[in-house]
Parts: sequence; C-alpha cells; structure tokens
Amino acid sequence: MRWDPIVIADYNPRWPLLFEREREALERALGPLLVRPIEHIGSTAVPGLAAKPIVDMCAVVADIDDVADRVAELSRVGWVAAPEPSDIDERRRSYCTPSVEWRTHHLHVVEEESHGWKGWLAFRDYLRVHPDDAAAYADLKRSLAGKAHDPNDRSAYRLGKSGFIQDHTRSALEP
Repeated sequence: MRWDPIVIADYNPRWPLLFEREREALERALGPLLVRPIEHIGSTAVPGLAAKPIVDMCAVVADIDDVADRVAELSRVGWVAAPEPSDIDERRRSYCTPSVEWRTHHLHVVEEESHGWKGWLAFRDYLRVHPDDAAAYADLKRSLAGKAHDPNDRSAYRLGKSGFIQDHTRSALEP
C-alpha cells in the first residue's frame, strides 16, 4: 500500500544530488552484478521538469536471478523490495527507500537483455534536449494528477502518460 499521493512538484535542483548519494551506496551493494553504471532516470533526471518527488534509478545486471544473492546488502544500505506487477515478466526487480509506503527513491534492477531500460534512457535523454516536449509532459502529468479521484491511483496515472511516453520514446530511438 502506497501512502505517498501522486503530487507533481516543480523541479528540485537537489534531485541529482539525492540520486548521487544513493547511487554510491547501491553500487557498493550491487557492485559485482552491475554491467554498467547506475543511471538516474525518470522526470527527476530532466533538469527543469516537474515530477513526483521520487528519484527513479536504473541498475543493469547480466542475470536478474543473481540479485537475490544481494538482498542483504541492499537492506544494509536502506533499500527494501517493492515488487511491481510486471517485474517477473519484464525480468526486473524493484526496490525503494526508505519504505514501500513513503519512498523517496525507486530502483529498477533490470536484466541487460530486457528491452525496457534502453527506452527509459532514450526518453530521459530526449526530454533533456526537447524542452517544449518536456513542458508538455509536465502539463500532462499535472493534469492527470489533478483529475485523479484517488490520489494514489497509480494505474490510471501511468495509463494516462503511456501514450506520450511511447510516442516520444519511439522518436528518441529512431535512427
């Protein structure tokens, strides 16, 4: 159960610093499994973009099944399992800190061969260089958050954003 309602905040220049602080701890915890540096993804990774004040992160590993061996290390640095419905099918694991109910950070640990993480990076990079599209995305997110009958209805919020994300990710990935 999530207790943190969907609220869209103005960009906070501290978000990259909050990412870096947790990245260092996570790289120590997951170190031998990582096949690339942990990335800051999502709206908090786009300077100037309004976002839910939850720092999204992506860690890429060779084999997702190996992550089970690092749960104790993740716990020692303050991270807890936060499974999402599509995690198993997408070959990923989700974690957050400080708790599932009131998270400040969300970590997606994904298998290198899975398709999603490359799109996350492409979408982030696209928004970083297309400020008009980033502003349109912020407007969409504010509108969706403002219309919600239930401020915790993440399914409706995600569904409302999905077309925008898919269209712009496709543009970002085109050669």
